[in-house]
Amino acid sequence: MTDILMPKATAVWLVDNTSLTFEQIADFCGLHPLEVRGIADGDVARDIRGADPLVNGQLTREELDKAQNDENYRMQAVVSRHAELMKSHKPAPKYTPVSRRQDRPDAIAWFVRNHPEVTDAQIAKLLGTTKSTIESVRNRTHWNSANIKPVDPVTLGLVGQLALDELVRKAAEKKARDDAKKGGATLQPADAAETAEPAEPEFVPEARERRGAEPTAESVFGRKD
Repeated sequence: MTDILMPKATAVWLVDNTSLTFEQIADFCGLHPLEVRGIADGDVARDIRGADPLVNGQLTREELDKAQNDENYRMQAVVSRHAELMKSHKPAPKYTPVSRRQDRPDAIAWFVRNHPEVTDAQIAKLLGTTKSTIESVRNRTHWNSANIKPVDPVTLGLVGQLALDELVRKAAEKKARDDAKKGGATLQPADAAETAEPAEPEFVPEARERRGAEPTAESVFGRKD
């Protein structure tokens, strides 16, 4: 069964204009057979105007004829370009049951204490919370800080073990890469330090030049003719 536009309006038209069974119409329109029976009895979709799937390009005449000749045949809808455009390609936002929402601060505290390498953005995405909530738990400014205690999010049922392990692994690898970049910019390799030539000693003038010329025999005993 392919999603079609206006399934109830299509079902109304098929009920009124074809000899298809309720099951065939329900399968094509994505409805329950009892709902189709309610349409036929006038209890459901009473004010809905029927939409011809042949005219709007969602069903071919050949498919309809096959189905009317064989009650076990299930019609295949023509893929509608408009139906594809109307579909949302964005993933649904992470939903946390109300009964579990009060546990998220405990899970945040667990991350802050045990995995500081995990960023606030990663925690927010995994737990379905906000960066401001994470910051308030970290700074102990949360309104319920007195009752917050670090608890594994897997134990709380907020996330699966595999997803948690994958997140921690990625965060650890990123931290290791960042540390390696910082270390490479400041530390000199050991082999380079060993092969470096020693600095030349500072030039020290001769003692004679420091103290002046040494006295000669002529300066002590006088000039000898």
